[in-house]
Amino acid sequence: MVKDSFLNLIAQYTSDENLMSRLWIEIEKQYSAKGRKYHSLNHIEALARELMEVESELRNRNAIWFALFYHDFIYNPLKKDNELKSAQYAALRMNQIGVPALTTNASVNLILATQAHSKSNDVDTNYFTDADLSILGQEPEIYRQYTKGVRKEYSVFPDFIYNRGRKKVLIQFLEMERIFKTRHFSDKYESQAKLNLKAELDTL
Repeated sequence: MVKDSFLNLIAQYTSDENLMSRLWIEIEKQYSAKGRKYHSLNHIEALARELMEVESELRNRNAIWFALFYHDFIYNPLKKDNELKSAQYAALRMNQIGVPALTTNASVNLILATQAHSKSNDVDTNYFTDADLSILGQEPEIYRQYTKGVRKEYSVFPDFIYNRGRKKVLIQFLEMERIFKTRHFSDKYESQAKLNLKAELDTL
């Protein structure tokens, strides 16, 4: 599904089939890298399903879909600039195929917003960051599989370091007045997300 979605997206800007194929292979390779236990193509597929549910509410659909494919393009658990580098790479590829600056800039801002997941005055940003956090509100077993995947991605760190950092993240989410910024995602996931986060916190 995601391959067809990506190819259909970039076909709006280029008819170079070789280039289209190379860009997809590049994405597939990045998200299928050995260390990707959560931030993988499965993550992209899950976000795509969530965003399709609210597609009629989105203002700049193409900006969101480019952000979907590139928001975790660069992912190194040892670095803190993954979102910035991913945004820069997205802009590079979007410029390469002639995406208008307005859409490119909007997509860059969407990717950067996934660093903090803060409430925004921009509707698209709130939908996109909510979709990115939708894993938090899944059924407990799916959530547990997510936490296992994230732990494997950070396997370079011993438990005492990982647990300390993870606790900080969980507490930040739990202290938010609302984790999800849009009514759609809040109604769908808010209650379960808080239960999942509290349950994980109790294990650390």
